[in-house]
Amino acid sequence: RVPPISFRRKSIMLQLAASSILGLTVPHTPHAPPRCLAASRAASPVCVDDKSEVEEYFNNEGFNRWNRIYSEDGEVNAVQLDIRTGHGQTVDKILKWVDSDGRESLSDGTWCDAGCGVGSLAIPLAQRGATVVASDIAGAMASEAERRAADLGLSERASFSTSDLESLSGEYDTVSCIDVMIHYPPEKMAGMVGHLGGIAKERLILSFAPDTWYYRALKRFGELFPGPSKTTRAYLHTEEAVLKALSEAGFAPSRTEMTGTNFYFSRLIEAVRQ
Repeated sequence: RVPPISFRRKSIMLQLAASSILGLTVPHTPHAPPRCLAASRAASPVCVDDKSEVEEYFNNEGFNRWNRIYSEDGEVNAVQLDIRTGHGQTVDKILKWVDSDGRESLSDGTWCDAGCGVGSLAIPLAQRGATVVASDIAGAMASEAERRAADLGLSERASFSTSDLESLSGEYDTVSCIDVMIHYPPEKMAGMVGHLGGIAKERLILSFAPDTWYYRALKRFGELFPGPSKTTRAYLHTEEAVLKALSEAGFAPSRTEMTGTNFYFSRLIEAVRQ
């Protein structure tokens, strides 16, 4: 359903967002080999390692920006506040599922939070009694999450490390990957879901930006007004493609939610092993 906000107003807001959140989404194709770009017709191609670029971004300026967004007391502009609100709503919906299932089931299992950021989900899970193994591609993000958990006395419940998704191993009752799929191109998404499914014994919880005509139009409009250093490469995914990838990994959806604010939109799916 189209959110109750006019397309004209949304377009204007996206134009403002493009100029006010520099580097909101950056190139991130973790499975892909380095891209080779021709500097000129006569020059040799220049190869760019997307994965290294993303790692560098989130360890530097990206960390500063997103740490503020994911901090309740961090100073942010109106657009960043809206994104903070949207992300918080997605996390709250997962926690509502957890609470409705009963904390006994949470404390008896293990939880892997892949792409944990600064611990927005991992920390409240640990507070509820979960044993959480969390990781992020950026060491700065994982270190900040570890610091926050330690400040709350949760170091024994939650551990944090630096790792990309491809390097994750082991077995966990639940694996979550929230607001990370936007960095994966459609042709690489199924492989990412399959790998996460391979380490999830019972449940996968994923969120992604849905590929609908409405959100696709908004994204394209926003890309017409890039800021001076913006490098947008945000990937949308159809729900059908994500459900197919989950099915191929041996999972079926059990609960779904949708979060949509002015600048944040995310489909949330919980899937259980068949």
